[in-house]
Amino acid sequence: MPDPLTLMAVHAHPDDESLGTGGILARYSDEGVRTVLVTCTDGDLGDAPGGVKPGEPGHNPAAVVATRRAELQASCAALGVEHLELLGYRDSGMVGWPQNDQPGSFWTAPVADAAARLATLMERYRPQVVVTYDAHGMYGHPDHIQAHRATMAAAASTGVPDKLYHTAIPRSALAGFTAVLRAQGIEPPEGLEDDPDFGTPDELVTTVVDCSAVAGRKYDSLAAHASQSDNIFFLGLGKDVFTRLMGTEAFVRAYDRTGHPVPEQDLFAGLR
Repeated sequence: MPDPLTLMAVHAHPDDESLGTGGILARYSDEGVRTVLVTCTDGDLGDAPGGVKPGEPGHNPAAVVATRRAELQASCAALGVEHLELLGYRDSGMVGWPQNDQPGSFWTAPVADAAARLATLMERYRPQVVVTYDAHGMYGHPDHIQAHRATMAAAASTGVPDKLYHTAIPRSALAGFTAVLRAQGIEPPEGLEDDPDFGTPDELVTTVVDCSAVAGRKYDSLAAHASQSDNIFFLGLGKDVFTRLMGTEAFVRAYDRTGHPVPEQDLFAGLR
């Protein structure tokens, strides 16, 4: 029997699955594709209740982990994720934080060790399509970069995926994003329009998937992670504006052995 069509998304923290891949996880789940989410860290450096940050009084990492685990499970239920796999590394924090180099952090884990664990999961689930971050981790986050390195190494060592994608934000979409926000009387996040390194050059984007039909569930997935203050901006948009802004998801096809031409509108193009 052929392996069932399977999508594996590899993310660094609880809630990373929502914005960049919540749409494809929900859409392909609805289409009968088996969906697998791998979350590499426990997110213990996330916000505690009330937005308390790591190092501030009242921040209990163990309690944060428990909260974020429950939120992640609720997110998976909203998206229809069939299998959730947790690697359990400690959160490394943002670039330059002292926790980057703490023992047990994902950033300090040997790439070969993390890749071996991912390789085991790839051999188990046999995903035809794998999605993760680009080499810059979207915006330089150490755990995103580490997830990229481990995923690429695991894919190379197993030869399992037929296609591998990096999440992307087309730079041309940023102007439309800010225009919609201002039309709604919402000021865009500071620096969004001025950062020349943010976003992916349009000519590199190979694949754009329409997820508008499931954008409400993508919003619900993000709402499940309401303990994290970074998500409040997007939740404050409401479902209608959120769907207009986040109803498509873009990717760079980094590896392919189907020979299907690009641009594509389907991650499984050439596989069904």
